[in-house]
Amino acid sequence: MKKIVLTFALVLAAQIGMAQTNEAFKKDVLKVIEVTGSASQMKLAKDQILNMIPKEKQAAFLIEFDASLPSLYDKIAKVYMEEYSHDDIKQILKFYETPVGKKMTDKAGVIAE
Repeated sequence: MKKIVLTFALVLAAQIGMAQTNEAFKKDVLKVIEVTGSASQMKLAKDQILNMIPKEKQAAFLIEFDASLPSLYDKIAKVYMEEYSHDDIKQILKFYETPVGKKMTDKAGVIAE
């Protein structure tokens, strides 16, 4: 009986540790999404779409669009987490903290035009 309880406790502790690790990983991925300008691109897309919607439907669109963003970012984060290791993401963040990384982010809008 003691072995079963000990095994259960170890499995539970491992799962809690893994969940905390995954949350830190996801948090870092969401930072990458922010610093690479993906979040600001979503705002630009929202503004462009908003201009095509009749005025009387814009408020409803904004509510629905904004409500869908957390789910969208979760899906994007999942893809990043499948394609990159946590260490990769940390290195990407370090790059975007450098002067050339910041310059790349600043110039992305100009290049996209």
